[in-house]
Amino acid sequence: MSTDGALSRSRLLPTLLGILLVLMGLAMLVGGIKLVTLGGSTYYLLAGIGFGLSGALLIAGRRAALALYALVLFASTVWALVEVGLDWWQLVPRLALWFAIGIVLLLPWLRRPLLRGQSAPVATGALSIAVVLAGVAALASQFTNPGEIKGELGRDAVPGMANTAPDMPEGDWQSYGRSGYGDRYSPLKQITPQNAHSLVPAWTMRTGDMPGPNDPGETTAENTPLKVNGMLYVCTPHSQVIALDPDSGKEIWRYDPKISTQNAANFKGWAHMTCRGVSYHDENAYAKASTEQSAVEPAAATSSNSCPRRLFLPTADTRLIALNADTGKVCEDFGDHGSVDLRHNIGSFAPGGYYSTSPPAVTKDLVVIGGHVTDNVSTDEPSGVIRAYDVRTGKLVWNWDSGNPDDTTPIAEGQTYTRNSPNMWSMFAVDENLGMLYLPMGNQMPDQYGGDRTEDSERYSAGVTALDITTGKVRWYRQFTHHDLWDMDVGGQPTLMDLKTADGVKPALLASTKQGSIYVVDRRNGEDIVPIREIPAPGGAVAGDHTAPTQPRSDLNMIPPQLTERDMWGVTPFDQMLCRINFKSLRYDGMYTPPSLQGSIVYPGNFGVFDWGGISVDPVRQIAFLNPSYMAFTSKLVPQADVAAMGPRKGETSGVQPNKGAPYGVILEPLLSPVGLPCQAPSWGYVAAVDLTNNNVIWKHKNGTVRDSSPVPIPLPMGVPSLGGTVTTAGGVAFLSGTLDQYLRAYDVNNGKVLWEGRLPAGGQATPMTYAGKDGTQYVLVMAGGHGGLGTQKGDYIMAFKLAK
Repeated sequence: MSTDGALSRSRLLPTLLGILLVLMGLAMLVGGIKLVTLGGSTYYLLAGIGFGLSGALLIAGRRAALALYALVLFASTVWALVEVGLDWWQLVPRLALWFAIGIVLLLPWLRRPLLRGQSAPVATGALSIAVVLAGVAALASQFTNPGEIKGELGRDAVPGMANTAPDMPEGDWQSYGRSGYGDRYSPLKQITPQNAHSLVPAWTMRTGDMPGPNDPGETTAENTPLKVNGMLYVCTPHSQVIALDPDSGKEIWRYDPKISTQNAANFKGWAHMTCRGVSYHDENAYAKASTEQSAVEPAAATSSNSCPRRLFLPTADTRLIALNADTGKVCEDFGDHGSVDLRHNIGSFAPGGYYSTSPPAVTKDLVVIGGHVTDNVSTDEPSGVIRAYDVRTGKLVWNWDSGNPDDTTPIAEGQTYTRNSPNMWSMFAVDENLGMLYLPMGNQMPDQYGGDRTEDSERYSAGVTALDITTGKVRWYRQFTHHDLWDMDVGGQPTLMDLKTADGVKPALLASTKQGSIYVVDRRNGEDIVPIREIPAPGGAVAGDHTAPTQPRSDLNMIPPQLTERDMWGVTPFDQMLCRINFKSLRYDGMYTPPSLQGSIVYPGNFGVFDWGGISVDPVRQIAFLNPSYMAFTSKLVPQADVAAMGPRKGETSGVQPNKGAPYGVILEPLLSPVGLPCQAPSWGYVAAVDLTNNNVIWKHKNGTVRDSSPVPIPLPMGVPSLGGTVTTAGGVAFLSGTLDQYLRAYDVNNGKVLWEGRLPAGGQATPMTYAGKDGTQYVLVMAGGHGGLGTQKGDYIMAFKLAK
């Protein structure tokens, strides 16, 4: 009794482990059969058999379990190394679980019941070797960095090159991208790679504008404040403008437009609640500059004594408001007692379905504004018209409607701009010396079906269009995605700089795009500076639609390699297997795979390699500082008759999109595993620098941790996506805050080293800026309010940092 009982108790652990292995083996066998039928890897089927039999032998108390498990672990290690090499994060789902079980099997109190007093040197030795081999592979992978590029710039300037952006005091930040050039380059150099580690919080201000229960899910704090006129100007998600003291963060004045719900019960059904910024106009500054021919009649161009310095605020309820930058009072001489109603001539739209989320462009005589149109609701949405108003009176001077592009004469009362024409929801770039505005364009709705698009909408979508400031006429245009079926609108503000080339210095425009190309053209005429090539693209669109046979690709790009089954990932072999099954179940012919009824993989996804954050440049060093992200999405077309039964959509980039008026709706989702993690292997986010004199990547490093996006707050440096832009400085330090973890980071532009990181109280999905205070102290400032669409921590913080004394 006692001997048998002791033996029975000692076999309990091997039996339990055996049962677990049998269950896991069966799961892998079932999934492996499914994967093989889809043309995928045979590993899971074979490994399922091997691990299941090992479990059965453990239950039976057979020492052969050790030898068989050793064989399967050894084969798994070899398979893993062949598939992914020494890539730690890729090895984790392939080996970590089996390695841990191998160690358990080597424990004496688990082996003794199997050996029953006998030795089994071959089986034990084989298992030991298999465990050691897996461990050595894991250890060796700690010394590799797949996807990273190490290098150094090795220069502080390119001879003869200077910052040629519009002149302003060095310590100012007068426009969203610092100037109309959108370069986000500051000539300040107090903060350097040698002292950036000593940055400390200078002040924190809370705006009081927090997302509420009646706000849309995608309420976002994406504002980049201005520093001009001796003040900081902040715009909150609900379109409030706050003027702050730059040295203390104390509030000077506040303007609340008290936005309306446009007859809806609340804001909950809106797609967004966003204000990326306000724009500034200084009458006296222009008066001091060299005069240019005005776009308005001379009589209208007289100075406005009541509001010589103006802020222009686009509101979420579709107004454009002019404020006195000194006092925050409305400029009564602009429009109708201080505002222009942007609903004029637009036609009907759902509440929140049309307004400008981005600041307008401001020139000597004009304030020019576009508008965001909610994606994929219907084919009868507002126009994407661009409108230019007299900066002083608010009178409409010209309008450019891509659906009627040749007639820019102000539209007559009672007429309506072309419905559903491509819109421009992002930020303009401006070159007043050349007399041009540069528009990063979206496409005609719906995003994933183009069978009914017009010739004009196709011509001007998904590219950059240059308009004449005076007349609104098209000067040139370049398209960067033909017949866009993937929501590849140009989201980032175009960047203007003078670029040194083999043919001399050229005035360049850099357009960063969701697909990862950075198109570099001559901003005078749109001609290539960096070669743009047409590459073959997959065909086979759904009935009624078509695909373009080729797509543009710049020689300067951060386009990721095409996905393969082996790129599918998980934290365990089981969710990884399910991701592989999902991958093989979807249509994927590489980049530009068209949407399908089967479901297609979109990679890069509509989140974009580069989105509205764009890029920053250093015109003196002739580099670009980038934060590319890599996330795959799926798009599945749904016959219109089936859309209603699928319930309401979750947002513009997830869930069912109704596309009323089109033959198909579409279901959009990120490509995620059953546990909610990306199916594609990390890293998902990087920082990088590109040498613009030769288009080579100088360095590229994974960026950010999963501290704030995983159930356990461990700062694993996996490289996470970021949303928001970068900033470069003459001091050789760049800044970025948009990662999913709550940090503002400083980087050495020479080699990409993280010099400092400051913890934020909420998500920093905004573009930071830098400025000088009254005593010359350099500050770095960021809005930390979170992003509803990404699920980062909500807040209402403005935080400034400076060097410790």
